[in-house]
Amino acid sequence: MSAGPRGVVHRLGELRRLVRYGVAGAASAATHLGVLFVLVEVVGVVPVAASTVGFLCSVAVSYTLQKRWVFASTTATRVALPRFLAVTGVGLLLNAGIMAAGTAWAQGHYALVQLVALVAIPISNYLLNSLWTFR
Repeated sequence: MSAGPRGVVHRLGELRRLVRYGVAGAASAATHLGVLFVLVEVVGVVPVAASTVGFLCSVAVSYTLQKRWVFASTTATRVALPRFLAVTGVGLLLNAGIMAAGTAWAQGHYALVQLVALVAIPISNYLLNSLWTFR
């Protein structure tokens, strides 16, 4: 059974949005990882704290790209930004939890543990942002 032209157009639009989300996520992740590595390797900050600072620095990059480019949202900033920050707060807690569990309890290298977090967090963030933040 065919989805028809409308179904195909909808799926292509969703695919385009997912690709854009991936590009925006890569820019956000580069910001996060850049700050993380500088703080750990140059400044000597402990990995969990450095990762938290890196995460916070990536928020501005992520919000701007997601609102304007990924979701092309017309939701007012006064509505979207608090929602985005709530979703980001959930992501921050998830990130800190994964970093703490992976580095302290599992004794994993901070870079490898951060990569695990950078896979888990975008999935939840995409769902929450597409269904709530930018609606």
